[in-house]
Amino acid sequence: MCGRFALATDKKTLEMLYDMEVLLDLHPRYNIAPSQNILALRPSPATGKRELVYLRWGLVPFWAEDSAVGSRMINARAETVPEKPAFREAFKKRRVVIPASGFFEWKQEEGGKQPYYITGADGRPFSLAGLWERWDKGPEPLETCTILTTGANSLLAPIHDRMPVIIKPQDIGQWIDPGSDPGSLTGLLQPYPEAAMTAYPVSREVNKPVSDKPDLIKPLT
Repeated sequence: MCGRFALATDKKTLEMLYDMEVLLDLHPRYNIAPSQNILALRPSPATGKRELVYLRWGLVPFWAEDSAVGSRMINARAETVPEKPAFREAFKKRRVVIPASGFFEWKQEEGGKQPYYITGADGRPFSLAGLWERWDKGPEPLETCTILTTGANSLLAPIHDRMPVIIKPQDIGQWIDPGSDPGSLTGLLQPYPEAAMTAYPVSREVNKPVSDKPDLIKPLT
């Protein structure tokens, strides 16, 4: 599962990673939670050029009668997205990557669940694999997304049995291209190499969705 993450990356870093100009104003966020708007990279539906947009976290299928179903669809299992009715159409042609400085997972320990922050060993942001949808049954169009998950690698396994799918920089173009053969993408939905990540315990204040400050991603002393 991936239920919280952070994005505290400057424009220049994202421009280099995604080979594009970032036009949006960005502000550091240290505790991004479901139902909030999150940054996502996709080809523009109008021009096909890469764009960074904000999508609401919690996918609402285009056929859903009520947008409230999005609260149950913040994650999608990579093993089943090609067949699941809620995700299969988006998997075919509406794929995104979601930039993240790191993400949180919780480990059951004596005294309760301890949050851990997982980030890149080289300090570069991750590109989380996602899907997006447009829902037109409300007063205004609603664009939403979900984050794909897979089995944990050896670093994450002692903390949690699932982790977000992370797309390597060289595979981003293939992943977001709506013309890619979906059958060729399953090889990208693997656990990220543990040697490229680091994990450490952080303050339990991250449990509060309203808390959003740099201390949340600092190691516990």
